[in-house]
Amino acid sequence: MSAADQLLVVIDPVARRIDGESVRIAKDVLCAGAQAKICWPEGVEEFSRALARRGSRRPVVVGDDRALLRTVTLLLRERDVCPPAVAIVPVGTAPLVELARSLGVPTGAVAAARAVLDGAPHRLDLLVDDSGGVVLGDLCIPAPPPVARAAVPTVWGTCRSLVRTLVRAPVPLAVAHRLRVEADGVLLSDLDRPVAGVSVGSGDGVAHVVVSPGLGVPGVRARARAVTVSGDGFRYRAGEVVGGPVRTRTWTAGTWTLTLPSPGGGSLPGD
Repeated sequence: MSAADQLLVVIDPVARRIDGESVRIAKDVLCAGAQAKICWPEGVEEFSRALARRGSRRPVVVGDDRALLRTVTLLLRERDVCPPAVAIVPVGTAPLVELARSLGVPTGAVAAARAVLDGAPHRLDLLVDDSGGVVLGDLCIPAPPPVARAAVPTVWGTCRSLVRTLVRAPVPLAVAHRLRVEADGVLLSDLDRPVAGVSVGSGDGVAHVVVSPGLGVPGVRARARAVTVSGDGFRYRAGEVVGGPVRTRTWTAGTWTLTLPSPGGGSLPGD
C-alpha cells in the first residue's frame, strides 16, 4: 500500500458531540478505502500532537471549519518546504461548515469521505499574519459600532412629566476608523482620512485589499504580496474568528493544498 493510501484521521471532539453518526459513517468509509490511523484527541494539545506524529500519512480532519483552520495553521507552523495536502470531512451545523462548502468540499459524510479517497490536491490561496494566524477566506475590518450620545442633563423638578420631556433618547453617532493602510509599502490611506472599512482577500497568489471611505465614495483597491494596517486599536473578522484589538497587523499572501473531488483525477492546477 502506497503512502498516498495511508491516512491520519483526526476526529475533532466537537464533531463527536454534535453529530456522532456522521463521524461514524466517515470513519467507516475511510477505513474501508485506505489504511487509516484514527485519532480521538480530547483537546487542542492532543490534536496538535497527533498531527506532529503523522509521519508519511496524509492528514484528514473530521470536523468543522475551525478544525480545518487549526489543522492548516499547525501544518504551516512546521515550516515544511512542501506541506502536505489537507483533507476534511465536514461535520457540524451548516454555518459552521460554510467555509469548507465554499471551497468545494462535499458536506455529506459519505461524499466527503469518498472525496478524501478519490480526490486530487488543489492549491489554494490564504493569508498569514505576523502573529502566525491564518485566514482561509476573506477578512474585514469593519467600522467601530455606533456610539450613543449621552442623555441631555436635566434638573429634577416637582413635575416628573416635565423631566421626561427634557430627556432625549440616545442618538447613535456615526464612527469611522482612522487607519493607515499600506500595500507592499504603497500608502493607500493614512490616519488623517476616515475609513468606513477595509477588506482583504487572497487570490492568484496575492492579497486583494479594498479601503472603503464610505458615503458613496469609491473604494481604493490594490493587489500586493503584503498588506499592513495600523491604527489606534482595531478588530478584524475572518469567518467566525474575531481578532484584536491590535495596533498594527500585516497579512502576507500564501498558499495551501486541499484535497477536493476531481472526477478526472489530475495534479495541482498549473503544475
